[in-house]
Amino acid sequence: MDIMETIKKQIEENDIILYMKGSPNAPQCGFSMRTSQAIMACGQRFAYVDVLSNPDIRSNLPTYANWPTFPQLWVKGELIGGCDIVTEMHEKGELKTILDEAAADSAE
Repeated sequence: MDIMETIKKQIEENDIILYMKGSPNAPQCGFSMRTSQAIMACGQRFAYVDVLSNPDIRSNLPTYANWPTFPQLWVKGELIGGCDIVTEMHEKGELKTILDEAAADSAE
């Protein structure tokens, strides 16, 4: 399978997916740490891909997403954004609403 197809499949099959450096329990950069903590604080389960151990995804996702940096949070197939956007949405209470809705949709 082509790497772009792999990325597309990951995003389609996971209602909430975070592309990050490291893992939520062992992030490898401060931006990934802050983003994963904001998501975890919302209480919904989410998938993640460690771009450091997946160099093909790391080099191709910015092209696929038209977003140059990591982390990247995707919800219901839509790019939400990176660390600054996710952190700001969490502070405003918007992130929990989006994640709760995504989780509720997948439970139906």
